Amino acid sequence: MTIFEKIAARQIPASIVHEEDDFLAFHDIQPQAPVHVLIIPKRCIPRVAEAADTDAVLLGRMMLAGRAIAEKLGVLESGYRLVVNNGRDAGESVPHLHIHLLAGRALNWPPG
Repeated sequence: MTIFEKIAARQIPASIVHEEDDFLAFHDIQPQAPVHVLIIPKRCIPRVAEAADTDAVLLGRMMLAGRAIAEKLGVLESGYRLVVNNGRDAGESVPHLHIHLLAGRALNWPPG
């Protein structure tokens, strides 16, 4: 099991900020911005490149949840960034698809 599967199964504690039947969002333990939340599916999809057509609705709902999470955390108006890493060179560190919601400071472009 990945660390994210263990969090979804409540085997590891996390500071959960949003939850739906098939995904949840929690604060990252190594934040890269003042607000850094991870949005994960409860079942393991290793990475976005391995998502199936049948995952499209779930992934869309996860992306759209970013707005509700940003509003809840007070960064909707100032802005936020949603990021999905795919593969080692992109910075993927856990083989479980996750969306980073970053906010709370000016974010430079291009990243990295």
